[in-house]
Amino acid sequence: MSSNVSRRNFLKSSVATGLVLASPLAMPGLSRAASRPQITHGLQSGDVDANSGMIWARSDRPAQMLVEIDTTGTFETPRRLAPINALPDSDFAVKRLLENLPSDQDVFYRVAFADLNDVNAVSEPMTGRFRTAPASRRNIRFAWSGDTAGQGWGIDTDRGGMKTYATMAKHQPDFFIHSGDTIYADGPMKETVELKDGTVWKNIVTEEKSKVAETLDEYRGQWKYNLMDENLKAFNAEVPTFFQWDDHEVVNNWSSSKDLLSDDRYSEKNIHLLAARAGRAFHELAPIRYTPAEPGRVYRKIAYGPLLDVFFLDLRSYRGPNGASMEDTMTPASRILGAEQLAWLKRELLNSNATWKVIACDMPIGLIVWDNWKDQAGAEAVANGDHGAPKGRELEFADLLRFIKTADIDNIVWLTADVHYTAAHYYNPDKAQFQDFKPFWEFVSGPIHAGTFGPNDLDMTFGPELKYIKAPTAEQGANLPPSMGLQFFGLVDIDGQSEQLTVRLMDRDDVELHTVTLDPVRKA
Repeated sequence: MSSNVSRRNFLKSSVATGLVLASPLAMPGLSRAASRPQITHGLQSGDVDANSGMIWARSDRPAQMLVEIDTTGTFETPRRLAPINALPDSDFAVKRLLENLPSDQDVFYRVAFADLNDVNAVSEPMTGRFRTAPASRRNIRFAWSGDTAGQGWGIDTDRGGMKTYATMAKHQPDFFIHSGDTIYADGPMKETVELKDGTVWKNIVTEEKSKVAETLDEYRGQWKYNLMDENLKAFNAEVPTFFQWDDHEVVNNWSSSKDLLSDDRYSEKNIHLLAARAGRAFHELAPIRYTPAEPGRVYRKIAYGPLLDVFFLDLRSYRGPNGASMEDTMTPASRILGAEQLAWLKRELLNSNATWKVIACDMPIGLIVWDNWKDQAGAEAVANGDHGAPKGRELEFADLLRFIKTADIDNIVWLTADVHYTAAHYYNPDKAQFQDFKPFWEFVSGPIHAGTFGPNDLDMTFGPELKYIKAPTAEQGANLPPSMGLQFFGLVDIDGQSEQLTVRLMDRDDVELHTVTLDPVRKA
C-alpha cells in the first residue's frame, strides 16, 4: 500500500484516460513514423520482492522493448535500461527483471517498443507501478483468488466485464496471488448464453476462445483473451500478480493418465504435448520469474520483508496419474508434490525467518474433488474420500505436516482456490484420523470471474472444521454466472506493529463475508 496518494492518483488517471507522458523513448516515433508499434495488452508486473520485480509487455511486431524506471510518476530522473527484443518465437511478448531497486519504494516503469525494421517508429509509452517489499516492519496487504473466465463466462462489456478485478483494486493491495486456473484453455465460449432470469449474457469471443486450445498459438490466445478486459488491464498496471497454475491452463483435471481419445473436441490427443505447449504459453504471458535450474518451474518462494514469506506450490506438474489414490505407502503414483518439491518446501520453511509463512496451494487439502465427478470416483486433489489414515496423495501432506510439527515451525497459513466458492477451514488434530501435526487454517476463495459451484464434502483425515462457507444453494444449482454476484476473493492484512494477520473473505460487491484474526506465535 502506497502512502503517496498523488503518485497512485497519477497512475489511475493515466490508465483510465489512456494518456501518457511525453517520453524521450517515444519522441522519434511521434515525429517521423506513420505506422508505429502498439503495446497490445497493457503492462503486467509480478514476483516483486525488496529489491526487484518482473515486468511484462507485448508488441504487435518485432521490436525492441524500451524501459525507463523512476520512483516518481513524473519520471524526472529516470533510469533507462538496455533494450531487449520482442520476437515472433515468443509471440512478441517479453518480460524482464528490474533489479537493484530500493526497498519499500514505489517504482514506476514506462515501456515503449521500437520497430526493429524502423528505429524511428516507436510506440506510445505506457506506465505501470509496483511497490517493493519492505526491509523493516510495516503494514502489508495482499489479495488472493483463482479461476478467471471459466465455464463459458467471458467478457460481457454490457455487464461491466471482469468486475472482481476492479473491486480488488479499490483495496490497493501490495500484490495479488492468482491461485491457478488463470485461463480456461478447455472452455470454448459462445457469443450468447441465455440466463434463468430471461436476460442474455454476451461474450466477446475471439477465434482462439471459440474452441479448445491445442496449438501453442491457441494457448497464447487464451491469455490474450483475458487481457482484453479493461478491469484486468487497469489492475495489472497497479498491482503485481504472483501466478501459479492448476489444471485448466492445459485441460480439465490433467495428469499423465488423462485420456482424450473419446473427446472429439481434441485432434491432438497427447496430454504431454498439450501440457508442454500450455506451459510455454504460461511462462511467456505471465510475469513469473525464470528459474535457470528448471525453466518451467512454478513453485518458488517470494520473500516479502521480515513479516512475510510466500511459498507457491505446484500440485500439477509432478503428480502421479489421477486414480483412486489409496496407496498405503508413498510411491511415484501417489505423489502430488513430488519428492524434490517436498524437500524444497521443508527446507525453505525451516530456514524462513519471516513471522508469517503463507503457503499458496493451488488445490485445497481436505476438500474432496473427484476426478470423475459424475460417478464420484478418483482423486483429483489431495483428499481421496476416505476418512481413515492417510493414503495416496495424503501421504505427502501427512509427511509435510509431521515435519512442520517436529521442526516446531509456527505461523503457517494456507491459501487456496480451485473449488469456485469461498470457505474457512480450521484443521484440528483432535478431530483428525492423522493427528501428528500442529493445527492450522486454510482459506479458500474464488472464482474471480467464472461459474460458481460447490460446496464440496470434507475428508476428515486431517480433521478440517468448516468455520465459514458461502456457495450456491441447492435451489440455485451449479455454474452460476458472475452476474449473480457469487464471485469471491480474499484480503490478508498483516499489522506492522502487532504482527497480527487478518484474513477477510470478500465478494465481488465488496461485502465482507467473514473475518479471522490470528496472533503470531512468538518463541520465548
